[in-house]
Order: sequence, then structure tokens, then C-alpha cells
Amino acid sequence: MNNLIAIVEDDPDQRQNYEHALRKRHYRVSSYGTRQQALAGIKEQMPDLAILDVMLTDEFDGGFKLCSELLQLNPDLPIIFLSSRSDEIDQVFGLRLGAWDYQTKPVSLTLLAERIAALLKVASNRKQQPPEPDLYGDLELDIERVAVSWKTQRISLTVTECAILDVIVSKEGGVASYDELAKATRQTLVTNNTVNTHIRHIRRKFQDADSMFDQLENVYSAGYRWKEQAS
Repeated sequence: MNNLIAIVEDDPDQRQNYEHALRKRHYRVSSYGTRQQALAGIKEQMPDLAILDVMLTDEFDGGFKLCSELLQLNPDLPIIFLSSRSDEIDQVFGLRLGAWDYQTKPVSLTLLAERIAALLKVASNRKQQPPEPDLYGDLELDIERVAVSWKTQRISLTVTECAILDVIVSKEGGVASYDELAKATRQTLVTNNTVNTHIRHIRRKFQDADSMFDQLENVYSAGYRWKEQAS
């Protein structure tokens, strides 16, 4: 069966152009004009890939919100943002939410179709050969899927938080320096305070699941380490 592509675009002319271009390439298409319509429809039938505008009717960040909602339904769903908002901060934010790509309008429909085909191929390969998560005692960390579990409970980390945690636990009891953790954020001008803020968020999420959690240890002025669990 041909892949199903969901298009969420509030401009009816653009939406129709995308539909036509994709159907010509033998994709099945479901299209929506609002976040609410899209969420209801996608809950009924999960697509193989979703294309989201960022601004949806009167919701300035509707596409960002929808991205988070869809990834809660299916963390492996490939999502492409397609928006006239071309600022780097929007593109970075969209990718950090978990989108696989961010394209700015106007876009070549040929290029869009090629990006869709490439991402569907990646998604198919992941399903055929799912990566094995790394295990660190009661911590299960799958950096590829941004999936984290502690004592079998799912911990909802952002892409950046997951990358920071991966650097720390990969040290196997050694100290992950502030410089290493700053690089993991893939941001510019990252201060120690920024890293500390990320760590506080990570720690709080673990403690929400386990009030006894204390594995993230600050090494004064140096960085952080992952403490071994008591046997």
C-alpha cells in the first residue's frame, strides 16, 4: 500500500498544490486546515509522515504544538515543518521538538517530494532494524529515538536534554565537563548556567518518576557525573 502523507496547512491554495503534487507521485494524502482537525483525523488514521505549517489559522505556534501532540501519539512519526517563518530560532526550535526536517516557503515541490521519499526510507530502515537501547542499570537510553526510561518508567526528555544525558552516562562514572555538555546542546554561547538549567530540568523529570533519584551528581566547577547505583 502506498504511504499516507498528512498535510496540515491553513492556506487552501497551498494545501491543494501539495496534495496534487504528492498524489501525482502516488502517495495517499490526508489534509487539514487547522490543528484541531489534524489532531482528530490523525488519531483516527496515523500517517506515515506529516507535513506541518507552523502558523495555523489564529494559532501563531499551532504547528509546534501539533508536533508535540503527534509525537506523544507516535514518537517515531517523521515530521517535516513547511513554513514561511525562516528565522533560525524557529528552525532550531522545530528540530528540537523532534521534527525530522524544516523547509521554508516557497519550496520546490520536486525538492519536497525528494525529502519525503528520503525520510520515508530512513523511517522504513529504522522499523526493519530497530536500534538497541543502551542500558545503564535502571536507565534505558535510546539516543536515536530520543527515548529514555528509568526503572521501566518513560521519562519525557527533549532532544537537547537527551543529548546531555547521553554525554554524562557515556562517561561511565567519569566527569562530563561543562565544555562537553555545552557542545551536546548544539547551541552557541552556552554558559555553565545554561548547562545547569538543563540539568535541573532533567533531574526534576527523573524525580517526578522516582522521588529517590539522585544519580546526577555535580562535580564543583568541573561538570557532572552519573553515579553508580547502590547494589
